[in-house]
Amino acid sequence: MSKSDNDTHAPQTNAAEAWLSQLSDPKAWQSMMNVMQPGMPGLAPNHAVHAMVPPEKLTQLQTAYMDEMSRLWTGLMMQHIPEIKDRRFSSPAWKSSPYHAFTAAAYLLNAKFMNALADAVEVDEKIRKKIRFAVQQGIDAMSPSNFLATNPEAQQKIIDTKGESLTRGIMHMVADMRRGHISQTDENAFEVGRNVATTEGAVVFENEVMQLLQYRPLTPKVHKRPLLMVPPCINKFYILDLQPDNSLIRYAVSQGHTVFVVSWVNPDESHSGTTWDDYIESGAIAAIETAQAISGEKQINMLGFCVGGTILSTALAVMAARGKKPASSLTLLTTMLDFSDVGGIDIYVDEAQVLQREQAIGKGGLMPGRDFAAAFSSLRPNDLVWNYVESNYLKGEEPPPFDLLYWNSDSTNLPGPMFCYYLRNMYLENKLLIPGRLSVSGDPVDLGRVQTPTFIYASREDHIVPWASAYVTTGLINTGKRSNNRFVLGASGHIAGVINPPAKKKRSYWTNEDLPVAADQWLAEATEHPGSWWTEWSEFLASHAGEQVAAPKKYGNTRHKPIEPAPGRYVKVKAG
Repeated sequence: MSKSDNDTHAPQTNAAEAWLSQLSDPKAWQSMMNVMQPGMPGLAPNHAVHAMVPPEKLTQLQTAYMDEMSRLWTGLMMQHIPEIKDRRFSSPAWKSSPYHAFTAAAYLLNAKFMNALADAVEVDEKIRKKIRFAVQQGIDAMSPSNFLATNPEAQQKIIDTKGESLTRGIMHMVADMRRGHISQTDENAFEVGRNVATTEGAVVFENEVMQLLQYRPLTPKVHKRPLLMVPPCINKFYILDLQPDNSLIRYAVSQGHTVFVVSWVNPDESHSGTTWDDYIESGAIAAIETAQAISGEKQINMLGFCVGGTILSTALAVMAARGKKPASSLTLLTTMLDFSDVGGIDIYVDEAQVLQREQAIGKGGLMPGRDFAAAFSSLRPNDLVWNYVESNYLKGEEPPPFDLLYWNSDSTNLPGPMFCYYLRNMYLENKLLIPGRLSVSGDPVDLGRVQTPTFIYASREDHIVPWASAYVTTGLINTGKRSNNRFVLGASGHIAGVINPPAKKKRSYWTNEDLPVAADQWLAEATEHPGSWWTEWSEFLASHAGEQVAAPKKYGNTRHKPIEPAPGRYVKVKAG
């Protein structure tokens, strides 16, 4: 970049940073609203906003805002109920009086124009995304549904219950303050090993990074080649084994597969120096070699979920560099190998933020699970934060029991060195994509050397792994026989799209036997099917699993004997 380029962009960047810093100050919201309401007494103009928005655009936004606000005021004076299209204000209570309806409508108008203002800022796209995100966080937090003084539903409930709802709400808030997070479900309704993670099995191997579980067969015969599942290490493995009727593990076992699953350690201070290489060597590679030893098979089927898929793909590339090809097939669920577009998480990834993490925990320490939970919740704050503030605290309602949300609140830490390596080399610099740019224990990582038929699944509404980013994998692995790869797109999001058992007869999925370069073209030519994608995957897996043999009568072998019943100790450890 030339000096003139720097001179041109620096004032905009500084102004953007100034505005972002203001967003942490509640007074700034009042200041910024003056941009939409010029001349209102007691409000100072926001010079950072004026510096970044073209004057003609700013005037246009101000004029449009005042016109719409005038119409709302006129309607209020005439006792008219404005039309409100937002599920937060769908209750009849919001339309019970012109005042409540006006409060909701004025809020939505303010939100509309604050977002328009953020979109009009003239800065590079990376900074614009951060501004949009910060503005939206403030907008969502300021919803009148989040405050007792402006929420007619909560007010009416206090009257109807003679104050009991308010008492319960305060109790819920105090309890959550002790827990350190907002309760999304009745956490007392579940216990790992009792009514979640109950598929029968045993731990057959463990080290400082993971336990390896083997599950009891449910069929008299099984396929010769077993299936190894590598779940994400930023969550606990039992998302794949919630309850019998929605367990992907149990489903695979019922389809005649001998299933092994990695259960990652929930790190504490003793793991503060654990690295990315440790997760590859002592995690995925150790699990592969143990499953091979127990089954007696040189090649096995493998599945990686989210970052578990990134770890597993890296491990297979490392093993390929060592002259080993242990995979009969590979399944990747909502996995990114090309980090060019990381979706909403992008707002947390830049040089300054990554460097800050590296300085804090890069050479030793922990990335707390609660930080992950907060970051992911911030991507969907109305669904994962404010919805529960309103129901639990303002209305005093008991959160219903829901296994998936119980799992979601069961946080996992990560070792600082491992996390910082992953953050910089994948999310920030996208080095995994470049053959030989990364190495593990001195061996180069080249995804192109992973030559095995691959089933790639993505979720259409995934806000963590954009489905088009997952689609890119079709051209990164098994490139020699790309036509043997399969891509399936499911409805819903990152988790709900994956955990969609056939018996539920929910949602839908798309298939297309062709694999064009462009993801949009694939979808345009794809066929939609009702129900679960699991049946498609089951057919793919069976075609690479070998002949049927008698099911094993015991866990492990003479070298790898059962250590304890599934789900094991590691998964029961809570994040400190």
